[in-house]
Amino acid sequence: MNALLLSAVMGVVMMFSSFLLKMKVAQRNVAIGGMLAILLVNVLEGWWGVHFFSFNTKGLLYFDHFSLFFTTIVFGCTFLFFLLSAKDMENVGVSYAEYFALVFFILCGISLVSSFRSLLLLFLGIEIISIPLYILTGSDKRNLKGNEASLKYFLMGAFSTGLMLMGITLLYGASGTFHTVGMLTEPGKEQPLAMAGLMLLMFSMSFKVSAAPFHFWTPDVYDGAPTVFTSFMATIVKAAGFMAFIRLFYDAFYLVQSWWQLIAAVMVALTLLIGNITAVFQQSVKRMLAYSSIAQAGFMMIAVMALNESAFEGLMLYAAAYCMATIGLFAVLVKMKDQSFEGFNGLAKEQPVLAAACAVFLMSLAGIPLTAGFLAKFYMLKAAVETGRYLWLVILAVLMAAVSVYYYFRVIQAMYFKEGTGLLIGFASPAYKWILSILAVLIILLGIFPNLLLNWFYF
Repeated sequence: MNALLLSAVMGVVMMFSSFLLKMKVAQRNVAIGGMLAILLVNVLEGWWGVHFFSFNTKGLLYFDHFSLFFTTIVFGCTFLFFLLSAKDMENVGVSYAEYFALVFFILCGISLVSSFRSLLLLFLGIEIISIPLYILTGSDKRNLKGNEASLKYFLMGAFSTGLMLMGITLLYGASGTFHTVGMLTEPGKEQPLAMAGLMLLMFSMSFKVSAAPFHFWTPDVYDGAPTVFTSFMATIVKAAGFMAFIRLFYDAFYLVQSWWQLIAAVMVALTLLIGNITAVFQQSVKRMLAYSSIAQAGFMMIAVMALNESAFEGLMLYAAAYCMATIGLFAVLVKMKDQSFEGFNGLAKEQPVLAAACAVFLMSLAGIPLTAGFLAKFYMLKAAVETGRYLWLVILAVLMAAVSVYYYFRVIQAMYFKEGTGLLIGFASPAYKWILSILAVLIILLGIFPNLLLNWFYF
């Protein structure tokens, strides 16, 4: 509750700071300070039970340790995003403070979708996340590709919202309640109505997290949006979508898992295949990362399919590992003059610290041992094995992880083994390099000692 209200307040504060504070550095410092405050109050509520705000939500919201732990990871990664990329948001357009305001409103929506106990609150949270994203996608008015991406995102998002509302309606008709906990038990006379509602909700949520075959908007939107906002959309927002997904299906549909588990497994397989195979043929690093985010969604989707303890642990670790690595990569990509693979040629000679950090991020995304990405994938595969039914999916996931090594290592090969300039736009400050280095060290530490993070899940 602390973070939910404070993030909404910070959104309003940033709206006023757009004309109260004329200097962009002051606006940026207010946003970073506010983000740090949100992170701290969330930690205080999660681990020490300190409640600055307390309201009776009538059972519509439930801030348990699982949701608070997840939002702590999300807020921590958003804080790192601000430290690395807040300055680059100046180059997008003139509405600098408003960009921060929209991000804070999105964080408010993330707090809702991680703690909902009612389908109405789920819908509200998803829309609070989505509407600011449509604006951020088209925030660079001079970029026709960005305007097209924003319109496409809006139209596809509106369609998926319609599916969600229809699913909620059918589930209400079948169960007589919007309350998610134990909504569907064993199949009864309402089975066709409930099954239809469940499927519509699954398809709508799959759109939000870009799981195949509902992924088709992702490459164009991620490629057309300003790179600095693509970083936020592909990491924080995607992780939040999976938190809402797993919360909904565990609370409401766990007892009827036999209805939908095979469909979820097929969607995982499609997402892994389409994401990895199409990423191989990309010539732009930004577009490659867009397709690879679909592939990463395939691994995270295993948590929804399995719904066991390993899945919950794996989702937390995967969210942290994936967000940190991808935010770091996009922080470098936004500064590159040429965002193709050739643009990274010789970067190790020009910027050795940036190249080394990028190498760690790419190896984590590929799932190389001693990185957090390796253990995150391991936990997901473990969750699939524990279901006792989907060994074929585990084999496919391992093969697709091997395919991903090819396109991630193309960037490493360009940085270290090809001749070129690898020039940046502007100056990479020492503080920026230090933050990237710390991020790389954190990824390695989590790859060796995952309990540094997971112990907080239980204690």
